[in-house]
Amino acid sequence: MTDERIGVVIPAAGEGRRMGGVRKPFLKLRGAPVLQLAMSPFLAHPAVVRVAVALSVDVLTQPPEWLASIDPRVRLVEGGETRFRSVLHGLEALGDEADVVMIHDAARPLVTKAMIERCLSARVMEEGVVVGRPVTDTLKQVDEMGRIESTPDRSRIWRAETPQAFPLGSLLRAYRAAAAGRGSFTDDAAVFAAAGGVVRMVDGRAPNLKVTHPEDLALAELIWTGAREEHGR
Repeated sequence: MTDERIGVVIPAAGEGRRMGGVRKPFLKLRGAPVLQLAMSPFLAHPAVVRVAVALSVDVLTQPPEWLASIDPRVRLVEGGETRFRSVLHGLEALGDEADVVMIHDAARPLVTKAMIERCLSARVMEEGVVVGRPVTDTLKQVDEMGRIESTPDRSRIWRAETPQAFPLGSLLRAYRAAAAGRGSFTDDAAVFAAAGGVVRMVDGRAPNLKVTHPEDLALAELIWTGAREEHGR
């Protein structure tokens, strides 16, 4: 893995509807923007050659000073109306600069060096890897009225998180094929699998919260404080 060039795509163009219209990547956690915390462990990795950050048009036109000058490897690109489109724009911005691409949510500020290494170490040839956690709660499948239809076997169910790592060329081809079709995808692994790719899960072990609701910032602060060794970076 050491001789492979790593590119990173961070979709950060969302409107933050569940946060009352506040853009989550630019909220502050421990005195720093969530997006900056999400980017930092990748920028600290010696094999990362490019980080493409997909932004909304208004932010791209006038990005915050810290983001515009954070690192020469960072390339700011125009995002799309959906996460799918933002990731596609980011992949295209990488071009042939990288061999492997890691996709990471801008609203996951608790990512660590260890998670990144686990993700990269688990990759085999042309396969993809998703950092996640085995589900511990009992799950229920319900109908449109909320009535329980079945109870899936949770021993085989994982919660998919990010980062997710793939061979760049293969993922870009998968995204372009999906963009030409009518499929609906909520993560990169689903796009890769739809094109015939094999994806495996790896346990991220440490908490990897996605800031989605206002109360998540306080929870992220508590997690960070309680896991100083892992999040010391």
